[in-house]
Amino acid sequence: MSGGDSPAPKFLQTNEQIIKSFFEVVRSGSNPEQAKFFMAKEVRAHQVNSESMVTIKRSPENYADHIREMKDSWGNFKIEIQELISQNQKVHVRWKQTGMHIGEYEGYLPTNKEVIEIGSAVYLLEDQKIVEYWIQVDRLGILEQIKKNQEQD
Repeated sequence: MSGGDSPAPKFLQTNEQIIKSFFEVVRSGSNPEQAKFFMAKEVRAHQVNSESMVTIKRSPENYADHIREMKDSWGNFKIEIQELISQNQKVHVRWKQTGMHIGEYEGYLPTNKEVIEIGSAVYLLEDQKIVEYWIQVDRLGILEQIKKNQEQD
């Protein structure tokens, strides 16, 4: 492997550092295929929505595809960690993601205008790999922004 193929040696990283690197490298859309360095082969992903909690199983490859789909909808979005708290094997992250609505999202055609996502997740790590997470995203806020952007046209 060349120096750019993998993150810093994991034995030097705390769980908090691993999640911060995961956001910088994978979740940011910079290099989604590196999910394999951060995630177990199978990860339980709890999508915590008031109307229906769903748990899906994600592989690193599936997660990389998910990030690429986000880029199809939001372009080269910017993600900013606003809060990061670590306790034992769990790490909480709250973020602000800003992108341009360039692709279809939830049936809405692109507005080519900025949309902000506010979200948070708690990641459970074992052996320095993500094995499970609980994610909450303000989906209604995203849809409200899209609707407002459509009305402005």
